[in-house]
Parts: sequence; structure tokens; C-alpha cells
Amino acid sequence: MKEIEIIFGLLVVVTSLAAIAGKVKIPYPILLVLVGALIGFVPFLPNYELNPDIVFLVFLPPILYSAAWYTSWRDFKEELRPISLLAIGLTLATTTVVGYIAYWLIDGISLPLAFVIGAIVSPPDAVAATSITLGLNLPKKVVTILEGESLINDAIGLVAYRFAVASVVTGSFSLAEATTSFFLVSLGGILIGLLFGLLVARLHKWLFNNPAIETTITILTPFIVYLTAENIHVSGVLAVVTTGLFLTWRAPELFSPQTRLQAFATWDIIIFLLNGFIFLLIGLQLPHIMEKIPGISFGRLIAYGIGISLAVILIRIIWVMPVSYLSLLIRNRLHPEKIRKFQWRQVFIVAWTGLRGVVSLAAAMALPLTIASQENFPYRSLILFITCCVIFITLVFQGLALPFIIKFLKVEGDTSIEEEEIHARLLAAQAALDYLNEVELEGDVSVDMINWLKAKHKARIKQIRTEYHHAEPATTSNIFLPDRYLQIQKAVIAAERSMVIQLRREGVINDESLRKIEHDLDLEEARLKK
Repeated sequence: MKEIEIIFGLLVVVTSLAAIAGKVKIPYPILLVLVGALIGFVPFLPNYELNPDIVFLVFLPPILYSAAWYTSWRDFKEELRPISLLAIGLTLATTTVVGYIAYWLIDGISLPLAFVIGAIVSPPDAVAATSITLGLNLPKKVVTILEGESLINDAIGLVAYRFAVASVVTGSFSLAEATTSFFLVSLGGILIGLLFGLLVARLHKWLFNNPAIETTITILTPFIVYLTAENIHVSGVLAVVTTGLFLTWRAPELFSPQTRLQAFATWDIIIFLLNGFIFLLIGLQLPHIMEKIPGISFGRLIAYGIGISLAVILIRIIWVMPVSYLSLLIRNRLHPEKIRKFQWRQVFIVAWTGLRGVVSLAAAMALPLTIASQENFPYRSLILFITCCVIFITLVFQGLALPFIIKFLKVEGDTSIEEEEIHARLLAAQAALDYLNEVELEGDVSVDMINWLKAKHKARIKQIRTEYHHAEPATTSNIFLPDRYLQIQKAVIAAERSMVIQLRREGVINDESLRKIEHDLDLEEARLKK
């Protein structure tokens, strides 16, 4: 009963702090981690240690699945080179370099354990970066790279983490065997993800327009995919990400408007609570963690935490700046017709925004309690403490400094996304008018009805062209219309939706623009009486 009370208490704290964060203009991950670091020292709170076996299952699958759903395929492909250099190259480089630094810095630690630390802190966090950069008016390219990197590097970092932990638990490690297993486990995870993507897509088509059941399926999918992959010893992380990426491309044709509205709202709440919950959970465990670190003074603990944190920050900056420049030189030589300049200010923002968060926390908390010999997992509490320090320093120090750095470097956002959205809305409205012209020629709908619908879409086009804030959906909520008129209006909306999906498929707009316009069309269709 006490565990349930703790959970509900933490949910109240998460919600309250998020509300306060919005008022004081501080990104909520920063406020959560600050309060989480303090709440564990409250005397009357019990020491509650999570079962590490369920941490990955409860937190990571839905967080990664949600991140994959919000990825824009077009933007992802355009920035694939820098994303790959960060997500694969930098993640593995961070794991390796931090591993050796930890081995040199921490007395008595083994090299496999040091690599566990490197793997845990190597992947930046998508949620933290997105939350902190929200409202800072960054260029679209910078946001795309940060989000794309954090999606892939979670998978790369956690696969590396899996092998590092296995070497500690079993006491043996072979580079050749690990490399072969790495590719087999990764490929197996991707294949399982694609298989489930096809199966779930068929299931959603079969259950079309059943919002409650379909929303439930979206919640169950990442857990089922993850468990299936892990039980056959392939990467559950890559399987979940692959399934999410596959389904996000098919989403417009798989879900009804009512399902999309309900599912997205439900997932926003789930991800918000999961992120807030895990940040606060570490606070509850901090005193318990520190009690289990015998023989190390508090000053030395802090030195370890600051040393590893500085290494994580500097490795990213040292990697990103020269590698980005060399990548651009290679690209310009391969495509001399499209020469790009080196935007060092934007590159530095990418280098600075390597914030650690939920994934590192979950990985550290999921360390096994014992090894094969049934002895306690060595240095487990120290690793947890160092992970907390890295998250705290990167989130608070780098996160709070980011707006000032952006202002100092005079980095400004662009309007490309908004321009794409405006263009798509205009084409969608024009597609609706073209459809109405066809219906008018058929002559089975009254002229008044046709003229009314045309006037509505012409007014929308005028509004978009003159003063664009957000195209207002039509107000048809309380109007009773005959079935034929409802069919016409739904067909008009379908024509608009079809045009927007076509624009996304052709690469004219990205997934973010598609979701915004589709959301408005879903709301408009939901207003129509059945």
C-alpha cells in the first residue's frame, strides 16, 4: 500500500512542478531534476529501490516509441550524414573515451565497468533536448539533427551498454565475438521491428475507427515488441524504434480522425508522466545510493562526477566541430552544384546541446544487482551516483546556459516549416474547391450547399494568404445537415487530407507540417454530426 501512495505522491509532485516550470519559464526537466535531487533527503520518506529488471520495460519502450512517432522522415533523410556521425560515431567515441577516462580516474575499477559508465552516459536525451530548446527559435536543421541523433543514439548506446554489462556479469569479453553479436543483435532487432510494424498496421486497418481499442493497441505495442525481441535475444530497443518509424509513415492511412485525436492526447500524458516520474525517482534513491558507496569520501565522489561530466561535454564539442567541417567539405566535393557554407554558430549549438536524461537514468537504474557468481554488481551505486551527476550537470548547467549562448551567438530560427505548412494548407483548400466543382457538375447537390462550402474554403484561402496564425477549422458543430451533405463535407475533408499526405510523400512538406494540418482536419471532421 505504501508503494502505491508513493507513486501517487510522485505523480502529484510531477504535475505541480511542471505547472510551476511553465510559470517561472524554466524547462520542466531542469526543475524536476533539481527537486528530485532534494526530495530524496526528506527524512520521513522511505528508501525505495526499483527492481532493475522492470526499469527498461516500464520506461524505455514507450519513450523510444513516442520519439520515433514524432520523427520526420524527410528531414531525417536530408540530415542523415550529420545525424549518423553523431548517433553512431560520437556515441561509440564517447563510450570508449569516457570508459578509459573513468578507468584512469576511479581507483580500483575494471575496464569493463568503466565502459559500462561510458555506455550509460553516451546517448543524449531527446526529451530533455526538445523540452529545453522549445521556444528558443532554433533553425529547423539544428532541431532535426538533435532529434534524429537522440533517436538513433539511444539504440546504439543501449546496445553497447548491453554488451558492456554482459562482460561484467559473465567476467569474459571478446572483441570479435562482441562485434559479430552487435551486428546480429542490431539486425535482428530491426527485422523484428519491421515484422511487428506490418502486423500492427494490418491490425489497425482491421479495427479502423475504433478509437478506444486502437489507442490501447498503441500503448501495448512498444511493450510487446520489446519483450518479444528481448526474449529471442535481439535488440528490443532497435525493434521498438523500427516499429515506431514504420508506423509513423503509415499513420495517416491507418487511423481515423477520432483515433488520432484520442491517441495523441493519451500519449502526451503518458510520456509527460513517465519522464517526470523517472527524474524524481532518482531523487528518492540518492541517499540510499550514497550509503552504499563505502570507503570513498564525499569530495572524491563529487570529483568523479564532475570529471566524467566535463569529459562528456568536451568530447562532444571536440568531435562535433571538426567532424562537421570535414563532413561539409566532403559533401561539397560530391555535390559542387549545391555548395553549403560552414555555419559554425549552428554547429556549436549542436555541440553544446548534449543533454543527458531519461535514457541514461533508466540504463543506470537497470544495472543488475548481482553478477554470475551471485556477488553484488561491483560499483553499482557509484555508477548510479556518477550518472546522476552527469545528468544534473548537463541538464542544469548546459540547459540553463543554452538561451544565453544562442543570444550571444545571434543564432536565429528560420520560417521554412511555417512556409511549408502555409503552402500545404493552400493546396489542400484548393483541392477541396476542385472536388466541389466536380460535385457541382454532377448536379445531385443543391447549389446553395455547394456555394456555402466554396465560400468557406475561399475564406480559408484568403485568411491564410493575408494573416496566417493558424487556419481556423470550419464551425459546423451545431448544424444539423442531411446525410448527403455530411457525405459531401467529409469527402471535401478527405480531398484535403489526401493532398497533404501526397505533399508529405513527395517531400514537399515534413511530418510536423502534416501532423498540424491533419490535426485541424481531424477536428473539423469530428465536429460533423454522424
